[in-house]
Amino acid sequence: MLLERLKYMPLRDATEARAMFAAGQALAAQHGLAMRSPPPEPTTCCGRGCNGCVWDGFLSAAEYWREDVLTSLHP
Repeated sequence: MLLERLKYMPLRDATEARAMFAAGQALAAQHGLAMRSPPPEPTTCCGRGCNGCVWDGFLSAAEYWREDVLTSLHP
């Protein structure tokens, strides 16, 4: 089931985030819901693995977006 897939999809990098966004958007569309746009991917990462990297913030925002979709489907 797409709902279970969305709920447990890994979210460790941009590729996984894109897949999760696609699954969430498809699921929302199946239920006739219009969700807000997923967060944009960072463009300013320096690639040094900084503490508090922009990718950490992006993945946190992606997780929040997923929770928003799940909550919208089952309030």
